[in-house]
Amino acid sequence: MKLVTYQYKSEITIGAVNDEDQVVALTAVAPDMLTLIQMGPAGLSQAQKIIDQADHTVPLADVGLLAPIPQPLRNIMCLGKNYAEHAKESHAAWGDKHELPEFPIIFNKATTAINSPFGDIPYDTAVSSKIDFEAELAVIIGRQGKNITANEALDYVFGYTVMNDVSARDLQRRHKQFFKGKSLDGSAPLGPWIVTATAIPNPHNLQVTCTVNGVQKQNGNTNQMIFDIPETIRQLSLGMTLLPGDIIATGTPSGVGFARTPPEFLVPGDIVECHVEKIGTIRNKIG
Repeated sequence: MKLVTYQYKSEITIGAVNDEDQVVALTAVAPDMLTLIQMGPAGLSQAQKIIDQADHTVPLADVGLLAPIPQPLRNIMCLGKNYAEHAKESHAAWGDKHELPEFPIIFNKATTAINSPFGDIPYDTAVSSKIDFEAELAVIIGRQGKNITANEALDYVFGYTVMNDVSARDLQRRHKQFFKGKSLDGSAPLGPWIVTATAIPNPHNLQVTCTVNGVQKQNGNTNQMIFDIPETIRQLSLGMTLLPGDIIATGTPSGVGFARTPPEFLVPGDIVECHVEKIGTIRNKIG
């Protein structure tokens, strides 16, 4: 099931995209995506009935897709250097000693970083001139849980989506941590939809790619993660409650701009496309 938040005419609502690229409204089930997620399997069951019996649909091309969760309850939880080759290229670019992380490197992106899957990414040289791209698989938590074991972790996953972890590298270095450089407004394009977990029984064999102006920059696979999704959920939930609707970005493959020779940063007019196999593509213009 592909679940979307969208605007049709002047109304913002949630729906599902069927196999014919038609959108079925799900307002009869829930007013927004967070509520639908919080309803759990019962909500998805109701949604499926409406999809199966729908006699009125709207072409996907006629709606404006928003981020599936436009206003998360909490900051986006992100993993840094979670692909071995990306960890290696990052250490080389920064001149740091190369060591694979022993534990997940966890940071946040502010909720105001959320952007739509096809929205423009703000660019302001007074803020940053070193804007970078990072294609990522994002996990949406579906059940409240604490101290979740790795064996049961995937049972807590509602679904998956695509995120571009847009990063201001100069701010990231200046402040000696990730939060500010990762949290500029509009720096988390998300979407184009949430694919429910049952449609992706194995999230650990998905190609993750990024192109800039049609030129491929990143090409990795989720099987290259240092900490897989169950281990990530286990570590995050250790002594900390995860909530329905929490977003976890699982890290990016190698090929990011700041680690290239010479470094490549995004400029106004650039088109960035991030794709995750079995989910879809988000496409954003800089500036």
